[in-house]
Amino acid sequence: MKLRTHYIFSTGLLTFLDSVLFHEYFYYALILSGMVSVIGNSLIDRIGHKEIATRYGYIPVRTPLTHTIPRSVVWGIVSIIPVFILLLIYYYGFSYHEYYFSLSNKVLMLILLNGVVVGPSHLLLDVFTERGIYVKKYGRWKRFALAHFRYDNPLANGLAILLGVIMLLAALYLHNYHYYNYDF
Repeated sequence: MKLRTHYIFSTGLLTFLDSVLFHEYFYYALILSGMVSVIGNSLIDRIGHKEIATRYGYIPVRTPLTHTIPRSVVWGIVSIIPVFILLLIYYYGFSYHEYYFSLSNKVLMLILLNGVVVGPSHLLLDVFTERGIYVKKYGRWKRFALAHFRYDNPLANGLAILLGVIMLLAALYLHNYHYYNYDF
């Protein structure tokens, strides 16, 4: 899938999961999910692709370095480090050290959850492309794909983007439902 498709789908999925678990932090979830989605998906795609020279030109190829499920979780957790550093600077970089400006455990759990989920959400979309993802079978890396759409197929990309937007709207609905119907 295209990189912007990964961004929108992952942002929608992460925001939806965060809103289900931490419904009072919708705007935090939206901003942090967007940041983790952009950093995580860019990291997985930049590190996980290489170009091989053939007589027809250069061909982009996926590598098992990032396009396996366990390694994608690790790269997703690595991708939250810049976000965590920015939050530490935001909360503790100022001269205010009061209760209202402290970094809460819920925000830390929100960031960690985003890091764990961003890698597999990238692979969830890649499993529907021609090249698929890598799975270990008999000690060797084999490609696995559920469908063989081209990475730039407008129907597949549009469907994934639509699903991401629907998850964003569902997260907003959950936030509004809990915010306006229940007292904290």
